[in-house]
Amino acid sequence: MFLYKKFYPKKIFKNLLQIDINFLRQNNIKAIFLDIDNTIMDYDGNIIEGLENWVENLKDYGIKFCIVSNTSKKEKAERVSNLLKIPFINLSTKPLRRGLKKAKKIIKIYDDSVIAVVGDQVMTDVWGANRCKMFSILVEPIKDKDILVTRFNRIFERIILKEYYKNNKEE
Repeated sequence: MFLYKKFYPKKIFKNLLQIDINFLRQNNIKAIFLDIDNTIMDYDGNIIEGLENWVENLKDYGIKFCIVSNTSKKEKAERVSNLLKIPFINLSTKPLRRGLKKAKKIIKIYDDSVIAVVGDQVMTDVWGANRCKMFSILVEPIKDKDILVTRFNRIFERIILKEYYKNNKEE
C-alpha cells in the first residue's frame, strides 16, 4: 500500500556487519549514521562482536561515521563513540530531522543521498532517514528486549514490513 512506502527501508540486512564496501560503493554511500540500541549494542550493554574492526575497515576506505541515537544516556553514547573513535549525537529525536542534520554538519557531508542511516527500527531510524532523503538501512534487532515505546512501535513495524515484503519479493 502506498501509505507505507515512506516507512520502507531502501535495504534490509540481518546485521550491520553484512554491510560491506562493495555495497556502499554501488550505492555511492560516503557516510554512515549508526543507531545504538539494538543496532550496535543490546540493552544489557553488549556491543556486537567485530564492530570495531568493521568500522575501522570502512574508515580505511574513506567512509565517515557518526552515532545518531535517541538515547537519553549520554554516557552510553560517549562510551561507544570513544570505543569506535567516531562522533555522536544522543537525544537525536529521530524520526525528526534535527539530529540527522546536526550529524551532517559534524562530519561535513551535506549531500543527503550519500549518507546511510543504519538502525533496527522502522518508526525512528528508517522513517527519519527517508524524511531526510538519506539511504535507509534496516537491520534486525540484536535481541527481542526493547523499551516500552519501542515495543509499541514494533506493532506498526510488523504491519509495514509485511507490506514491504509483499511488494519487494526479492528481499
